Amino acid sequence: MNKLLISMTASLALLAAGPAVAQESPESANTDGGYSDPAAAGTQNTNFNDQELKQFVEAQEGINEIRDEYMEKIEAADSQQKAQELQMEANDEMVSVIEDAGMDIPTYNSIATAYNSEPKVRNRIDALM
Repeated sequence: MNKLLISMTASLALLAAGPAVAQESPESANTDGGYSDPAAAGTQNTNFNDQELKQFVEAQEGINEIRDEYMEKIEAADSQQKAQELQMEANDEMVSVIEDAGMDIPTYNSIATAYNSEPKVRNRIDALM
């Protein structure tokens, strides 16, 4: 469970960093607003159905692979710009994995936040793994 918690924290950090990095480089700005975080706005839903939680687990498995692949590359980057480019690339791949699992980013982030703060959600996700 600790590995999942660490993985989700790193994944959320990459997903959350995407918009910040995009703001620094206008040529790659994402204006679709797909990164909103309902949990941060105090509107977190913790009544997730089993299908959403299964999709979350599926997405998380793909995100773990991407995180593992990119963490070394980012740490070994020879410049801040290269690290940011790699971070954006990893972020894009994570978004694709989440969407391929049938989820949207706000739902994924909401479930990940609930996993970290709501024991009932954590127990339900752990049971699916």
